[in-house]
Amino acid sequence: MIAVAGRLVVDERRRLPGRGAWLHPAPDCLAKAERKRAFPRALRAQGTLDAAGLREHAAFTTEMGSGTHPEPQ
Repeated sequence: MIAVAGRLVVDERRRLPGRGAWLHPAPDCLAKAERKRAFPRALRAQGTLDAAGLREHAAFTTEMGSGTHPEPQ
């Protein structure tokens, strides 16, 4: 993901300019990052960033992101 004009957007192709950050594709990981205000810090952005676009992205709305991490084998 990357910050564009005060909004967080998913950069699936990894082609947008600027500093990016990776986030585990789970709804509770997104909520935790928002709660900890991690996005402005990770992206070195001033002020708050709108995460509405991330909440609507398929990676954060599927059951795949149940919040549990796979056990190591």
